[in-house]
Amino acid sequence: MSHLPWDLVLQRPQHLLSRAARDWRVIYFEEPRFEPPGPDLPRLARRRAAEGIEIATPVLPYWDGVPGSVERVQRSLLDALVAEAGQPDVLWYYTPLAQAVAGHLSPGLTVYDCMDELSAFKGASPQMLIEERRLMRRADLVFTGGQSLYEAKRAIRPDVHCFPSSIDRHHFVQARAGGLPEPSGLQGIPGPRIGWFGVVDERLDLELLAACAERRPDWSFIMIGPVVKIDPASLPRRANIHWLGGRAYAELPAHLAHWDAGLMPFAINEATRFISPTKTPEYLAAGVPAVSTPIADVVRPWGEAGLVEIAGTAEEAVTALERVLLRPREAWLGKVDQHLSQISWDKTWGEMAGLIRAAGQEPARAGAMRA
Repeated sequence: MSHLPWDLVLQRPQHLLSRAARDWRVIYFEEPRFEPPGPDLPRLARRRAAEGIEIATPVLPYWDGVPGSVERVQRSLLDALVAEAGQPDVLWYYTPLAQAVAGHLSPGLTVYDCMDELSAFKGASPQMLIEERRLMRRADLVFTGGQSLYEAKRAIRPDVHCFPSSIDRHHFVQARAGGLPEPSGLQGIPGPRIGWFGVVDERLDLELLAACAERRPDWSFIMIGPVVKIDPASLPRRANIHWLGGRAYAELPAHLAHWDAGLMPFAINEATRFISPTKTPEYLAAGVPAVSTPIADVVRPWGEAGLVEIAGTAEEAVTALERVLLRPREAWLGKVDQHLSQISWDKTWGEMAGLIRAAGQEPARAGAMRA
């Protein structure tokens, strides 16, 4: 049960559940999509993703304003799915609010993979914290997506398990080989190129980005990713800031191969207090030196290990970028590879699957893990 559309950007749920799908039937139940009323609504749109995941999307008529009506309709669509597929062996939550839709099911095991502090996000439901505490009490297993989240959640549930952001190293290391053609969107953009990819939302410090661009008009700032929850008109518009929109996961190594450095200009606010950016090891695996604002799960371990430069202001960020652009990379890459050799999404999923098996749930293609 997820709040994230499967096709928005490839991140933690896709990495983990595509690996789960090697042994389980996985049904990914998204939040609803709304359309004008029609004779075919409500319905459950179903398709199969390339990774073998079954995507189930409730398609509902525009909300009628009646409290709880959206959840009731989703629950009926989910019940019809369960009548066909059977009760889930594992019910996997990414959002606590989905309990209003799936909380009545009878799974063999309930998992809560807490990848973000959703209560701190823009537009978060005031019920989020209450529902999360309910879910943490009822779940058989609770995972967190980073060390900061782990430290916060274990005060509520001592047996929480920490699984920080990991890496599909073989995918991103392609950027180091030197043979990837320059993407068309980068052609004609002069260097040095300072890049970012990810969701563009309230977690970015747009003022810091603009100030960096103003201080170094001879640098090009490449911004890749969908704009979500903020007005596109609020994005800084300068000749050396290039908003390229979203790009497929398969295209990212080619972009990274033609960057000179990476910038993670996260705002320091409640929405970023507990984040563990997956892009940190992805930049590093690609051989791209990175500068980040002082996000706790970037400072520790990446900053403390000397793998990522930390900067709290635009002036510090520009100075750090100047430093990494001039720094010889061989010794740094050796430290990067030593650190990355200890983590992978395969390893993370293997450890999670071990906990699921230890809790009594073995993979069975006839069953279904719902997420």
